[in-house]
Amino acid sequence: MQICSLLPSGTEILFALGLGERIIGVTDLCDYPPAAADIRVVCRSRIDPSVMSSEEVEAEMSRILSAGESPYDLDAEWLMQAAPDVVLTQDLCYFCEVDAGTVHQAVKPIPMPPEVLTLNPRTLDEILASFAEVGEACGSPEAAAKLVAGLKKRIAAVAEGIDGVEYRPRVFSLEGVNPLVIGGHWVTDLVARAGGVLPARFAAGCPAERIEWSEVVSAAPEKLYVDLCSSDLARSVREIPWLAAQPGWSELPAVRSGEVYLIDHSTLSRPGPRVVDGLELLAELTHPGLFEGQVPAGSVLKLDAGCAAGLPAERIGEAFSPWPATGNSDIGRV
Repeated sequence: MQICSLLPSGTEILFALGLGERIIGVTDLCDYPPAAADIRVVCRSRIDPSVMSSEEVEAEMSRILSAGESPYDLDAEWLMQAAPDVVLTQDLCYFCEVDAGTVHQAVKPIPMPPEVLTLNPRTLDEILASFAEVGEACGSPEAAAKLVAGLKKRIAAVAEGIDGVEYRPRVFSLEGVNPLVIGGHWVTDLVARAGGVLPARFAAGCPAERIEWSEVVSAAPEKLYVDLCSSDLARSVREIPWLAAQPGWSELPAVRSGEVYLIDHSTLSRPGPRVVDGLELLAELTHPGLFEGQVPAGSVLKLDAGCAAGLPAERIGEAFSPWPATGNSDIGRV
């Protein structure tokens, strides 16, 4: 069996199921595990967030969509020639990867079209169910069942860790700035399972919708998680000055206490096996007295409230440092 994965989470699922050697095509965003780098790239994004600001990404995406174009370049000729047995794709977010409609059109002319498996999980339980779907489609249902069982034990351990805890901090999670976007879908689910309290309208599985800054201020979060989609920590540091320049920023409880965290996107934004790493990470950030050792080195930066108080918005990145403390770092010194 030959498989083409057109989304990063799909690639991670396949490797976790021991099917890495069957993958013949991936996208340029499939960067985990490292072995994915050796597989042919058959779909590329026309937008590179690593060298663009959120505002620039928004403008370019609007231009492309207004022109009736796709944000992705899919090698349809390669698909025709390779004729994989299964193609993994999604229909959840046009920014995350090429959409299912484009994929169906590309494989339609193939004499024996592949099975196109569209993954659109919106909650943690749906993510786990998608692993079973992939396992069934790719002939590895037993491996999928074993993977899910192991992940469920870790999820249960987090639930047990916060069981009976009365204090649950008010949390706000942002996956986009300028424009502001709430961390929706499974992220809201993870925050709740980690023992945080989100504004009532952001239930598990809710869309990652655009919001106004006033809504953040009204929520008065005690902890603010900035986990920008498709962004590493260096880019998040470049984006944070925009937030710090908003009215009421310095009065947010999270800012006053230094409970603002920049989180590497790969731990939260992909609905693959590492999403449970994200749950454990959030559990430690939300309840550091109950969990420890759950935050991978280099995945989180924390605001130093004392340092931030003396800085203008454009230099707020200087007030962030690795958490838990790992020694000196220049990540936030931009």
